[in-house]
Amino acid sequence: MTVRTLQAGPFEGQKPGTSGLRKKTRVFMEPGYLECFVQAIFNSIGGAKDKTFVVGGDGRYFNREAVQIILKIAAANGAAKVIVGQDGLLSTPAVSNLIRQRNADGGLVLSASHNPGGIDEDFGLKYNVSNGGPAPEAITEEIFSQTKTIDSYRIFEASDLDLSTLGMKGIGSTTVEIVDPVADYAALMEQLFDFAKVRDLFESGFTMRFDAMHAVTGPYAKAILEGELGAAAGTVLNAQPSVDFGGGHPDPNPVWAKQLVDLVMSADAPDFAAASDGDGDRNMILGKGIYVTPSDSLAVLAANAHLAPGYAKGLAGVARSMPTSTAADRVAEALGIDHYETPTGWKFFGNLLDAGMVTLCGEESAGTGSNHVREKDGLWAVLLWLNILAETRQSVKDIMASHWKRFGRNYYSRHDYEAIPAEDANALMDGLRGKLPDLPGKSFSGLTISSCDDFAYLDPVDGSRSLRQGIRILFEGGARAVFRLSGTGTVGATLRIYLENLETEESKLFRDTQDALASVIQAAREISELERLGRSEPNVIT
Repeated sequence: MTVRTLQAGPFEGQKPGTSGLRKKTRVFMEPGYLECFVQAIFNSIGGAKDKTFVVGGDGRYFNREAVQIILKIAAANGAAKVIVGQDGLLSTPAVSNLIRQRNADGGLVLSASHNPGGIDEDFGLKYNVSNGGPAPEAITEEIFSQTKTIDSYRIFEASDLDLSTLGMKGIGSTTVEIVDPVADYAALMEQLFDFAKVRDLFESGFTMRFDAMHAVTGPYAKAILEGELGAAAGTVLNAQPSVDFGGGHPDPNPVWAKQLVDLVMSADAPDFAAASDGDGDRNMILGKGIYVTPSDSLAVLAANAHLAPGYAKGLAGVARSMPTSTAADRVAEALGIDHYETPTGWKFFGNLLDAGMVTLCGEESAGTGSNHVREKDGLWAVLLWLNILAETRQSVKDIMASHWKRFGRNYYSRHDYEAIPAEDANALMDGLRGKLPDLPGKSFSGLTISSCDDFAYLDPVDGSRSLRQGIRILFEGGARAVFRLSGTGTVGATLRIYLENLETEESKLFRDTQDALASVIQAAREISELERLGRSEPNVIT
């Protein structure tokens, strides 16, 4: 085995977004493309020499090959050790947990999260730092800077390792440890939750369905739900990870998990249902006859987390991304704890968690987590819900009804306009920014604007500032409309409009969501002059 330095790069457009670098799979498969990006990561952190890394991914197309390439580049750059999941599989929260448990220097996560997989679909790679969380902006900017000038990478010429067998292997002087992808994560969950009480719940006849969407969470859910907790065989659906997610779209929302939603709305509905995404960091929560929005789920978990052993002492605080509804704020105020509003991107929660200022975090895009790792964690959220259900012995619908009566209901929806030409999307956002000074006091569709801004965030821990994070339009009475361009797509631009309306009158707590938001939807369209995009309806409503 020898180390070679091969000439390649630079490649345009290797700028990491909020969740790393995402491109079409064929782009990552271009000779030198992945290799140069990995080398740029190592260059940006002062090299890999004598360091320990965790590597794994969600099993999508090109995952196996990419893991082998990363191992060889890490070895060529002098890494002391690489910990890799069996067959190259690790959920994103499991990577975060292993980094923290093993005191690793960082981790490379291969995933495009909830994006579809396959040779003609999406692939991604992000770097996580030593706290287990996504690299902060200072590091991603340095990675991007490296990609603009890189002209070579170092790689070991060696045969691919057999990643199917647990144990120690090596490439040159680098130790490669192949680990069970589930074991350490499952042990952590057992520390946080009352598994015995949840077992009793299942033994009482409680029924559940968990849709793993042919993604990485399948083995985790089978081992924990059906294995450790005694849920009936067949509780976990689509449990076998697939390179193209069974031809589906591994995004746990009512559009892409429609069969699960239809099931809970049917006469044969289970008591509880949930789904997770491609890399296991997102979740969808449902009960018999009800869908729980991610914003409401965060609020309910904040209000009831003390029922689980790992959170029995209470919460230090709660944080949410700016587009997420303010439902969690109302819970935090009632509990007398701090709440924070951050930009979109889990990395912004990292400082708050590390400083002990918050315990729970959540994003409206189906991401919820806590201080147990530094990533959002889909299965963790499901297990916390199960612990709450086991303690209260209430249905999901009853829990939501009680919650809304106590705190009010933040009717909430996201409208996505996908694959918009980038110049059109940017023009719409620039037009909105230009209007902001003149909007307060004006009325649209019966709603009066109380304030508006282009959200900027001052990190209370390190003093860093993040600008232009999305446009907020706040109406009198608690309604909001938020406009933001997403950074997770790979074709054109995706305009996301987040719509919220607070309702505290008990007789109006059980309306259809889109009906309850009708005036906010119309006001948002008028304010943004949305018709300029030539779109009469959003591509996706969640």
